[in-house]
Amino acid sequence: MATAQATKNSITLKGSTAIVTEFFGYAVNSILYQRGIYSPEAFERKRKYGLGMLVTTDEALKVYLVSVLQQVNDWLMQKTLQKLVMVVTHVGTKEVLERWVFDIEADKSTDEHSEGKEKPEKEITQEISAIIRQITASVTFLPLLEEACTFELLVYTDTESITPTEWEVSDPRYIADNAEQVKLRSFNTSVHKVEGLVSYKASDE
Repeated sequence: MATAQATKNSITLKGSTAIVTEFFGYAVNSILYQRGIYSPEAFERKRKYGLGMLVTTDEALKVYLVSVLQQVNDWLMQKTLQKLVMVVTHVGTKEVLERWVFDIEADKSTDEHSEGKEKPEKEITQEISAIIRQITASVTFLPLLEEACTFELLVYTDTESITPTEWEVSDPRYIADNAEQVKLRSFNTSVHKVEGLVSYKASDE
């Protein structure tokens, strides 16, 4: 029993990478649902982090997210991923309305052969749950997205990382003017630390 408990509380680079990648998947799905970028009918409920999470049933979106998250997983293992950014834009004008930024800081001294670092899995789950709750509550302070919107995912990596040929170089897609921001909570696996922030175009009124 003591051995099992020690293993559960020991976080390796591979284990941490899995935790962070999975979080990104649920976070993106949650934002897509809460911000109404896809219709509510395109989601199903799952239990995760002690919460009722909503994940997409749209096949094309699922394929896209799996593709992105597989590459994110590779960059996390290489400790070269600096941030993941979800940009929400107006379909017609292409204006950037929201930027959901997740900064990643990796323990560079850890590699795939290192012994695991001690941190209870329950504590990590609680930290992630707090971020997801903030995303869910975002509808209370973010302006209503009245027009049809779309999204894209941007990644920032170290200069020495190898970018797959199917990925394109993009501009940062900042909000042009009248931007405000709200800092989200963070979580730390003891190998990776993730800090969240949402920037949005404030109402002109």
